[in-house]
Amino acid sequence: MPHPDALAGALAEVDAIFDRFAASDAVPGFAYGIVVNGELVHSGGRGTLRAGAAVTPNADSVFRIASMTKSFTAATVMLLRDEGRLRLDDPVATWVPELAGLVPWSRDSAPMTIESLLTMSAGLPTDDPWGDRLQDQDPSDFLAFLTAGPGLLWPVGTHFEYANLGFAILGLIIGRVTGDDYRAIVERRILEPLGMASTTFTSESVRRDRLALGYVRRNDLWIDEPMAGHGAFAPMGGLFTSVRDLARWVGGFTAAFPPRDDDPGGPDRHPLSRATRREMQQLHRPTSPDLTWESAGSVPSATIGGYGYGLFAYLDLTVGRIVAHGGGYPGFGSHMRWHPATGIGVVGLANARYGGIVEPTREALRLLIERGVAPVHRPIPWPATDEARLAVERLLEAWDDDLAAGLFAPNVALDEDLSSRRAAVAGLRAEHGRLRDDEATPVERWSAAHLAWWLNGERGRVRVEILMSPDRPPRVQSLILTSVPAPSAALTAHAARIVGLLDARGPAWPNEIPLADDVDRPALDRELRAAEALFGPVTLGPPTAGDGAMTADWLLQGDRGDLTLTVELEKADGPIAKVSLVPVSLESPVHLA
Repeated sequence: MPHPDALAGALAEVDAIFDRFAASDAVPGFAYGIVVNGELVHSGGRGTLRAGAAVTPNADSVFRIASMTKSFTAATVMLLRDEGRLRLDDPVATWVPELAGLVPWSRDSAPMTIESLLTMSAGLPTDDPWGDRLQDQDPSDFLAFLTAGPGLLWPVGTHFEYANLGFAILGLIIGRVTGDDYRAIVERRILEPLGMASTTFTSESVRRDRLALGYVRRNDLWIDEPMAGHGAFAPMGGLFTSVRDLARWVGGFTAAFPPRDDDPGGPDRHPLSRATRREMQQLHRPTSPDLTWESAGSVPSATIGGYGYGLFAYLDLTVGRIVAHGGGYPGFGSHMRWHPATGIGVVGLANARYGGIVEPTREALRLLIERGVAPVHRPIPWPATDEARLAVERLLEAWDDDLAAGLFAPNVALDEDLSSRRAAVAGLRAEHGRLRDDEATPVERWSAAHLAWWLNGERGRVRVEILMSPDRPPRVQSLILTSVPAPSAALTAHAARIVGLLDARGPAWPNEIPLADDVDRPALDRELRAAEALFGPVTLGPPTAGDGAMTADWLLQGDRGDLTLTVELEKADGPIAKVSLVPVSLESPVHLA
């Protein structure tokens, strides 16, 4: 569990986020909850369950969750897959012969499969307004519609297109595979084992004092939305649930990480294996990348993502993998979102048509991740990787041919003979003196087989990177040594002066620091102002590249992101020939998630 003080402070900030949402008067009422390591650690509610009544929502209030139902439908399909009762590559027509006459998009199109429905790639058109009004459609009418044949927008398996119809078809398949009613199967095989007693497909089964009514705003008044009953489209959006139950659902997905060797059934007693829960959260069908700014003065947020099985999966370039799904319906809006690498999740349920609770939910999750209320599940290195690190450091201290021969995979000597590598190591020792671990710079681990770290010398630094081979036992297949000589006094003084410029508003290049004739002074001023606005203030970090005499790179560290500063001199005692300030390339953190 997180440290109580850190968690309490972060939760106060989360409450403030939802207070601001309440003040926007976007919905009559809402409830929210924070999940950490599978537990509902905090919840709250604002507004009312029923317009005009003083009934504040709480963790046990029940809202319709619309499309978040899709994750339950997908989980049931995966349960049947794991039991061998269906295959994801089964043609849909195998289980729904009413679609046997469906005219394909083209004669060479692949057949529609169960997996194509799960991943929103079956070629069906987006249908939110249409599908949202078919929740209670009679099954016989649905079968007649399927027999007539829906239209297709794309060839199967070529595009992501969010289609509710696909999940209505999956519900039909679940019923035919099991010989039972879709609703009964979900309740018996998913909800009951998880103890989700507040989750149901009908409003009639919810006590009135706990049920949120749905609304739409008309002429600044909240008007009741009719509550559609249970029907053929329930598998895409029919469930009602509470924050408390939904926290258990989210916790089941976060508990699947990291992969580990203990009892796969585990204490969570989830109906799905951890491997299957992880499979649902993978990005199976990509969508378009998303680049957004909070303001003109902010650093952009970059996200790539797509659809898994009943869930959206995103790779956020600042925090790593995010899994989420929203729900929008006449009368309701909902969102659930979690960070597998830390086990932190946020859920929000609101009672207005397509209520926009996604934004505060997203903001709250990011805040909790950034506040570090739960540790990140880092890649666990192979023991051989850590052992190889120690062996490499011994080689750097005193080369030993026998040690090198046992450490390296055969390709290493073929890529560069060991005598050349021995000479390079001797050169590093001569350049830098004795090398010691740089404990202030975090070790990089992008997989169990990868490791990169810095060594500080008496003069300058060395970056060491190794990659292990697939052999058993693994051996080093790649060793990269990057020498960074200590920057000269002149270069270091210039770097310190530039860092000082980024502490001031609207910086301009000072006249007393000479520039080479071909430097574009106006462009440099623009770059300084942009760096100050987006990243300043910053601190001067360690050098990361350069020859130390004529050129050097430094890491500039700021609360809003990091920059690489490059300073290049025209000659050793001459003017500056180049200054560049480049944001550090964003690479999605690779956690076991």
